[in-house]
Amino acid sequence: MGAKRKKSESETMEDYDDDVVLDKKEKKKMKQMEKEKKKEILPSMIKNKEKRSAVHAKLKLQKKVEKRKKLKARDAEEKRALELGEEPPPRKIPRTIENTREFDETVCKPDDELFAGNDADEFSSVLKRERIPKILITTSRFNSTRGPAFISELLEIVEYAKKQDFTSLIVVHTNRREPDALLIIGLPDGPTAHFKLSRLVLRKDIKNHGNPTSHEPELVLTNFTTHLGHRIGRLIQSLFPQEPNFRGRRVVTFHNQRDYIFFRHHRYIFETKESKQGDSKGKNRKDGKGEKNTQQKVIARLQECGPRFTLKLRSLQHETFDTKGGEYEWVHKPEMDTSRRRFFM
Repeated sequence: MGAKRKKSESETMEDYDDDVVLDKKEKKKMKQMEKEKKKEILPSMIKNKEKRSAVHAKLKLQKKVEKRKKLKARDAEEKRALELGEEPPPRKIPRTIENTREFDETVCKPDDELFAGNDADEFSSVLKRERIPKILITTSRFNSTRGPAFISELLEIVEYAKKQDFTSLIVVHTNRREPDALLIIGLPDGPTAHFKLSRLVLRKDIKNHGNPTSHEPELVLTNFTTHLGHRIGRLIQSLFPQEPNFRGRRVVTFHNQRDYIFFRHHRYIFETKESKQGDSKGKNRKDGKGEKNTQQKVIARLQECGPRFTLKLRSLQHETFDTKGGEYEWVHKPEMDTSRRRFFM
């Protein structure tokens, strides 16, 4: 019994020694891996421009290949699950700045009181089709001095537009003969929105552009989710007729993303295309007569008509343009830009 006990103890000691040796080996491997990682030459460590660009291109290609392998493996898993009649594994939702934005109390909800007041706001008469949008677009004189003279001229224009029963006034501000700002004034009671204008591309500069027709366009507004965004969306909506002509196949889009409003103007067309129907092995199916089965798909194609530009809201003022006694609903300030995940529209 004693011999057996001694033997078991010696065995346990040997096992313990083996574990210690394995732990030491694993630690050595970990250290070697860390050293190899440290030895990896990053592109920023290379002074030669040609070698640096070559290493960067190689690393980029490796990442691309790895990403492609992951996508293929995910698609294979989904296909296998569908063949077995199981639910495919849920796809991971990528983390973006939009879906990780900071919480905002002003985001509109379906039962928000703000929607109840839509019938009595400044844009209700146009949006209820009681008035037809009538817009006056003007700009500053290229050779005039900016300042009090232009403000007095602008106030005169506002009064003239009210008398002529215009519903909106758009002032295009120019700097060195390039448009850089828009002032949209709702008439007769406001509000007044000041936008910074950037990335302007005219129709003639757009490749393969289309020519718009005289049909009234469809209007698409996206991502105007907060109370401020709702106000700006209704202001933009009041600039366009509320009865679009679908025969013209024109669509105007104002897309809000990270408080930048992207404007696009397209014409669309629907086409039917025949696609070959294949089985799971990729072979084309045939009917009893030996003919290949085809399936028709409806495809939408877009042609940009232009222009395209980007707007950034700088201020929203109650009533019409007034620099002295005007009350502001919202003004952009530099201290507001403290976080990349904080948006106001």
